[in-house]
Amino acid sequence: MSPSSRGTMSLTTLITTLLSLTLLSLHPTSAAADSSSNDTFLWGPYRPNVYFGVKPRLHKSLTTGLLWANVDNYAAAQNNFRYTCEQNEGMAGYGWEEYDARNGGRQVIHDTGNQIDLTIDFIKFPGGQNGGSWGARIKGVPREDASPSIVTTLVFYASMEGLGELGFSSEEPDSDGVVTMHGSTVELGDFDLTFTDPKENSLPYKTHPSWDSKPLDRPLMSSMNIPAEAMWQAKNVLFANMKRGIDAYVQEYGQENMPPPWQSFTIAQNPGPGNFHMVQKIYVGAFEFDVLFNSASGPKVTSESQTKAIAETKTAFKSKFNKIFAPLAPFTKSKFTALSESLFSNLFGGIGYFYGDSLVDRSYAAEYDEDNEGFWEEAAEARSRAQIQPDEPAELFTSVPSRPFFPRGFLWDEGFHLIPIVEWDIDITLEIVKSWFRLMDADGWIAREQILGPEARSKVPPEFQVQYPHYANPPTLFLIIDTLIDKLNSGSLSATEAAHVRTDLQTLYPLLKRQYHWFRKTQFGDIKSYDREAFSSKEAYRWRGRTPQHILTSGLDDYPRAQPPHPGELHTDLISWVGLMASTLSRLAPLVPEAEDDVADFTSQHKAIIRNIDDLHWSATEKMYCDATIDDYEDSIHVCHKGYISLFPFMTGLLPPTHPNLPHILSLISSPTELWSPYGIRSLAKSDPLYGTAENYWRSPIWVNMNYLILKNLLALAQSNDTPKAVKTQATSIYVELRRNLVDNVYRQWEQTGFAWEQYNPESGAGQRTQHFTGWTSLVVVIMRMPDLSANVGIKHGEL
Repeated sequence: MSPSSRGTMSLTTLITTLLSLTLLSLHPTSAAADSSSNDTFLWGPYRPNVYFGVKPRLHKSLTTGLLWANVDNYAAAQNNFRYTCEQNEGMAGYGWEEYDARNGGRQVIHDTGNQIDLTIDFIKFPGGQNGGSWGARIKGVPREDASPSIVTTLVFYASMEGLGELGFSSEEPDSDGVVTMHGSTVELGDFDLTFTDPKENSLPYKTHPSWDSKPLDRPLMSSMNIPAEAMWQAKNVLFANMKRGIDAYVQEYGQENMPPPWQSFTIAQNPGPGNFHMVQKIYVGAFEFDVLFNSASGPKVTSESQTKAIAETKTAFKSKFNKIFAPLAPFTKSKFTALSESLFSNLFGGIGYFYGDSLVDRSYAAEYDEDNEGFWEEAAEARSRAQIQPDEPAELFTSVPSRPFFPRGFLWDEGFHLIPIVEWDIDITLEIVKSWFRLMDADGWIAREQILGPEARSKVPPEFQVQYPHYANPPTLFLIIDTLIDKLNSGSLSATEAAHVRTDLQTLYPLLKRQYHWFRKTQFGDIKSYDREAFSSKEAYRWRGRTPQHILTSGLDDYPRAQPPHPGELHTDLISWVGLMASTLSRLAPLVPEAEDDVADFTSQHKAIIRNIDDLHWSATEKMYCDATIDDYEDSIHVCHKGYISLFPFMTGLLPPTHPNLPHILSLISSPTELWSPYGIRSLAKSDPLYGTAENYWRSPIWVNMNYLILKNLLALAQSNDTPKAVKTQATSIYVELRRNLVDNVYRQWEQTGFAWEQYNPESGAGQRTQHFTGWTSLVVVIMRMPDLSANVGIKHGEL
């Protein structure tokens, strides 16, 4: 049945469905609230997995969320209750159009299934001793295909986990329909949460005798006590509450004389003690209401002050965005600015605060060293017998790749996420970087995927939930450390900013160094056993976690590698990442007083890595960088699959402008029969026999993060005085056309579908895989801000 159909659903089917929605039994987490987060970034929509939910950066505290549905008919009401962000849920696009983590912003949701467009303004009012106040204005407008009298129900809930108080201030709304909750915690102090109901809204009217027992011309209020571990399951809580009322209606009126769905799908009117409280509003046609959080120590927020603040926040965002990210030629049309604002705001508005335990295999089985031939089978057997114990609960402050599909922290994504964010706000960038490095264990390991607590695990198949302390992931946070060093050295920071950055980098230095040494210790590759000739006998690397078809740890999951896997493999991308780490640390160590003796070591290791990349991975025959493996005769051979792996020494900035291999790399990038497409650089060459085969995840699609690294290093070649003229001309030409092709296609797909996508099809340009992928695809914001070099190669706009 279509989500927007207006037929009548069997009440028996409806009740059966509701009965099946039971609360899950999950293990509770345990941790004390952290009062250190009472700062500018205490409050936010830090629940990116739901369409709208506000919470503070505190372990156990107040959590809020919004649910809504069209209740014109029973089918719509049952099928279309919105809460968590989901793929393919009947949306014509949704997300933040403007967002600043300091001030707030605006989110718009085009809900085709419920025939309503929602605009949600979230505004922060800093001040006081407890993180300030905030307000949310929720506005609904029926879509063009909707009836003017469409009925929408909305439920806003507030829960309190841990020590604290929360409850309704009175058992009924006041004469103006205003509902207020009062709460108190040690970290938040006293506060009120107020729900307005403006007189301009149209409310339902009596059409059934049930109205007399539960009139809907005022908000409904319901309270209950639920286990802390079930609080995140608000949709199940809501349905269980509503089911009791539906059962009562069936008993009193029978299935043939039931109330209209907007009367049936209502919460129990029972405000009182509890830790989970709901306010329900039901509107006919367009509507608007405010949710106002007033901290007793902070500024007083009213609907009037919120109206003013919404306008001021919009103006401030536009002004700041124009200074930092206004697209440069040829992307100066307003449509590109709209794209840029949307992608950045969704990246920034996708920052979440997560807390909970994680599943880690700390068995340290010998098979995990992957030393023997057939090691992947031994490792799989060791995993099957491991006794998994949850690690202690931890917290993470991070942006997410995709709110509907990947609403959690990913280590290798986060470095890319922060590339735009660091240009906007250094403070929140440092908060996020420090949060990640607080997760590091004593050895230097950080889990590549942060699945903290039962809510996060509910989005992950069981086979991917366990993390392994011998598994690495691309250390992209070093990209941001590099950027911060650049900002310090350039003198572009104010004295206060520079002091802050310098202090935090000095604090982070031992952790960065520890992670670097963990890579060198656990991901080393074997040079000596196979008589490989190289400048250094130490600098070679191999990803652990290898199977015949995947190296998930590399981030390039199914990219073709040696077959069959061999313990003597060496991986081009991994030695490049370690080289990037060495380069960053050699630049950072001079800024740390106690690290002077480390500079020579990092510099020497960096030099050795660069030499070994050429010695171990350059194929003179194929004119490209390749992985290496061991053949049946125990000889080291290259395994060459033209694609992103071939470009890694270039993409990580390890090749100087005068490097003799650069012309070959540029030719590979620009070849239409290999990597070049009208929409961006392919992950694998068209000429490769495995192009587009099997999962085809990294075997043809275009990825924006890799294209960003290519563009960044093409620009460096184009602007360097040391680049030979022929190389500079070639790099500039490729840069100009690639930048234009990539941005044009991302815009085209965004305009057609309403979403940014995880990857793009190299044959058609179509967005594919995960929709609403506003993680590293948002690098387009930075790409549009890169300089226009078309005049340098005699290209006029419109000729590309």
